Amino acid sequence: MSLPQPLFFIALLPPPPIQQEVDQIRQMFADRYASRAALKSPPHITLYPPFPWSLAEVERLESSLAKFAIAQRPCSITINGFGAFPPRVIYLHVVKTSELADLQQALKEAFATNLNLVIPDDQQRSFTPHMTVAFRDLSPPNFKLGWAEVQSRSIYYTFALTHLTLLKHNGQFWEIHTDFPLDTTTTVHKKSVEI
Repeated sequence: MSLPQPLFFIALLPPPPIQQEVDQIRQMFADRYASRAALKSPPHITLYPPFPWSLAEVERLESSLAKFAIAQRPCSITINGFGAFPPRVIYLHVVKTSELADLQQALKEAFATNLNLVIPDDQQRSFTPHMTVAFRDLSPPNFKLGWAEVQSRSIYYTFALTHLTLLKHNGQFWEIHTDFPLDTTTTVHKKSVEI
């Protein structure tokens, strides 16, 4: 009997000071609205959803991710306000820039080409970058109460994305497996346009 393959996913993690503030928001949802599921992973923006992967092939996965990441330029991430997917998900709204959308699309294409990894359900879903603060175990009544509390609350963060993170599920929660730095040696030059 073969062992089940562990689950992995690729995420963008904010710097530790922002993670700590987001954790406080997630803890508030756990304490007030009985939603603890979001606490089972570090605060993150999912770039590639969970997928099973053989432990024997992790080195191949990491090698592919390292090559992909180093070919990408850092970009700026902005979190502005709260959003929701009724009736169970409340999140921090991540501004969908063309750079972020291009990064996500490029990763999907690289995984399909280099690792023959395609998640059929994900192909139909549009990319909506977000940082979940309450979900799955948030009851619809508590969703309404929690959403009423935060929907107009002002929250704003901006940070430079400098790496991609591979997370692995250990059977109870998600933990950071490996970080992959982006190409920080290149700088973005603005082109001057003559009219």
